[in-house]
Amino acid sequence: MQVIGFSIEKIEAEKNIQEIKEVRVKYNTNIKKIAIEELNIGKKQEVLKVNFEFKIEYDPNIGSIFFSGHILILEDPKKAKSIVDEWEKEKSTTSQFSLQVINIVLVRANIKALIIAQELNLPPHIPLPRVTASNKKIDPNNYIG
Repeated sequence: MQVIGFSIEKIEAEKNIQEIKEVRVKYNTNIKKIAIEELNIGKKQEVLKVNFEFKIEYDPNIGSIFFSGHILILEDPKKAKSIVDEWEKEKSTTSQFSLQVINIVLVRANIKALIIAQELNLPPHIPLPRVTASNKKIDPNNYIG
């Protein structure tokens, strides 16, 4: 599986004015459609086009971020046909292929969603590293670094 394209076609983001106390975040990533599409990349090539949706909802209702788009994936033609056939039959996101696609969406969309959340003054939806003070003293004789 080789990702040759990732495109976001729609972005919706909103912040509802409320006092923020305790925030819970809900994620939803869906594959909406998998189809074979002909693409001209130097020569005509069949690729898998996977349409997706990615949504983050802050609870209580302080805001949300939504993306929809598609991923273009270069795959062996026989395997691509079996993936589409399985999708048409099952509409399942539990196959190995679907799990890989969802992980690609999560990696790409989470980064963009962090930037949008910052612009809207929403809290980050994923935990970020934090620096804390330590009372522990470093012994210069035993320091390895």
